[in-house]
Amino acid sequence: MNLEDLGYNGDLEMSRIENNWNTFAIGRIISEHKERYIVATEKGEREAEITGNMRFSAKCREDFPATGDWVCLTIYDTDFCIIHHILPRQTVISRQAVGQFGDMQIIATNIDYAFLVQAVDRDYNINRLERYLTICYSSKVKPIIVLTKTDLISEPAASEITESIHQRLPQVPVIAISNETYQGYNALKAVIEKGKTYCMMGSSGVGKSTLLNNLSGKSLMKTGTISSSTNKGKHITSHRELVLLDTGGILIDNPGMREVGIIDTTDGLRTTFDSLITISRDCRFNDCTHTTESGCAVLEAVEKGDIDRSAYESYLKMEKEKKHFEASVAERRKKEKTFGKMIKNYKKVINKNKQ
Repeated sequence: MNLEDLGYNGDLEMSRIENNWNTFAIGRIISEHKERYIVATEKGEREAEITGNMRFSAKCREDFPATGDWVCLTIYDTDFCIIHHILPRQTVISRQAVGQFGDMQIIATNIDYAFLVQAVDRDYNINRLERYLTICYSSKVKPIIVLTKTDLISEPAASEITESIHQRLPQVPVIAISNETYQGYNALKAVIEKGKTYCMMGSSGVGKSTLLNNLSGKSLMKTGTISSSTNKGKHITSHRELVLLDTGGILIDNPGMREVGIIDTTDGLRTTFDSLITISRDCRFNDCTHTTESGCAVLEAVEKGDIDRSAYESYLKMEKEKKHFEASVAERRKKEKTFGKMIKNYKKVINKNKQ
């Protein structure tokens, strides 16, 4: 297997040389399972583990390898290898870790484009699309909206949904497809470039696994149906996996995400809600929260209909989440610092008593 086929490029090679990692082999993480990894190398796929030193020195989840990472390896004859270093990540898509205080979860790394997948028959939600967009823009990843299951609704209804997205999110490409009839697949394949990495983001049951199977021409992922009792997608994909497509593109499937928590996304919010941010420059106060202040240009635009009220409410909700996450991170770091000082003082007392 050629590393360039997996997306390896001159910038990554330069990083390897600058860090004096020339003696190591190079591979890319194609899946992870609780600190056990599958790595694609020029010699084929290998199981891998990180070194004890990497595990000991890791301060947070970001210090561990993730799907999409390029890593430096020692490869053994037994189809096993040891991961020594992670090459600098060019992009990182992440969200708030579910149920973990002030922590983040890496979705995938070294991504060029993200397919934001929603099913038009039941899953379509433009506010959720704005959340995915905010994550993408924060990560410097280019988004492409993919609407699936168009065969389940009428053509006028599908066109209406597409037009509503164009009006609210004019800067984002939209491709409508059917996994059953393959309508729209030519347009989708046309945006997949050789050597570029794509990931899929969306809820369970929107057709991501079927889409991956169809694009690859193989049955790589199990597919399921919508639960009749909850009308929600069943979790079929349980881990992230990187697949090399016949077209030359690289695609990562992700487990369905029912929670899309926003983290440090100042740039992401500004890009997603560009028109709102532009209007906010005319607010009377520089620190305007766009909620109750007099002279707020944003509130005035909402009342006039120049800003969609739903988009305005979506922005406020994500801005609040961002600030809460930042406060949680600050509080966690404060606690860690206090605990560190306590350990340091304890060691001083122990050493003094030994003397």
